Amino acid sequence: MPLYLGVMSGTSLDGLDIALVEQNGTTRLLAQQYLPMPAALRQQLLSLCEPGPDELARAAIAEQQWAALAAQGIATLLDQQRLRPCDVRAIGSHGQTVRHEPARRFTIQIGNPALLAELTGIAVVSDFRRRDVAAGGQGAPLVPAFHETLFAHAALRRAVLNVGGFSNLTLLQPAQPATGFDCGPGNVLLDAWIARCQGKPYDDNGAWAASGSLDAALLRRLLDEPYFQQTGPKSTGRELFNLAWLQAKLRDHPQTADADVQRTLLELTAHSIAEAMREHLPQADELLVCGGGAHNQALLDRLAALLPGTRVLTTDARGVPADWMEAMAFAWLAHCCLEGIPANRPSVTGAQGLRLLGAIYPA
Repeated sequence: MPLYLGVMSGTSLDGLDIALVEQNGTTRLLAQQYLPMPAALRQQLLSLCEPGPDELARAAIAEQQWAALAAQGIATLLDQQRLRPCDVRAIGSHGQTVRHEPARRFTIQIGNPALLAELTGIAVVSDFRRRDVAAGGQGAPLVPAFHETLFAHAALRRAVLNVGGFSNLTLLQPAQPATGFDCGPGNVLLDAWIARCQGKPYDDNGAWAASGSLDAALLRRLLDEPYFQQTGPKSTGRELFNLAWLQAKLRDHPQTADADVQRTLLELTAHSIAEAMREHLPQADELLVCGGGAHNQALLDRLAALLPGTRVLTTDARGVPADWMEAMAFAWLAHCCLEGIPANRPSVTGAQGLRLLGAIYPA
């Protein structure tokens, strides 16, 4: 039974998730490994999300370090599972997104898959997004196709919500193709604000946000962003939603306390998700949450309050660990590439048709 590894580092840049999966008609998680992102590498990757000097050389050095970190985690995981590199058919490596601008027809993920193949002795499938963009699509989100294989149901209307740096929804209705899109910010603004105010990487369980009060006027100002009025297919990233964007909005609200800003940012995330649900999948039976946001109880509570009649659960309740969904998805995408299975969904990305995703770097 083929084994694959999926390697994912998302827009939150907190670390690398590595999932070992068995692919045999279904995708089954066998083991996992998490590596915190070294502070210096995280800063380098963040700096590459904006224009700056000597970008090409800095990107080349950063992706070497990223690949070395991934190889280290893979070696540890294989050793723990008493596996050899030859036991794994391929690594599906997402790489690290540093620019995502589908309106300008490009998306860039770095991660040096050739070096990763060299360091691990395992074939690597990478560069999943650009073929979809070449076909006129957004290149994101890619996980709805995987969500569809896991959670499509003959009778239930389900949505799958991944909350990482950004929030993306997969909408699953009986006997209909999956649809989905990026709703907007997930944790990216919450993390940036608490880092600025308290020097913490994230708001543990949403506790700081829960201590504040909602500023309704500030929320309206944040929701003025045209992205929230766009219909799908759509995707977004740090190019739009970042600390500078937030600070520009705050100039009209200088008296808002820091904790109240955090509470309002939580509401922005919850509101944008709930509005998308109400518009595109009203009367949903279930909202299944995965990603880092699945650990934010304050966010889950707000989603439940905003979506009465919809069961708000983490994907753990349906048998898939919320923390490992995306790493599993990229292992599955590697499998699809090697088996010649198109893995984009034009109904999600807007591409001109189904496409085989990924570039192969042999061991």
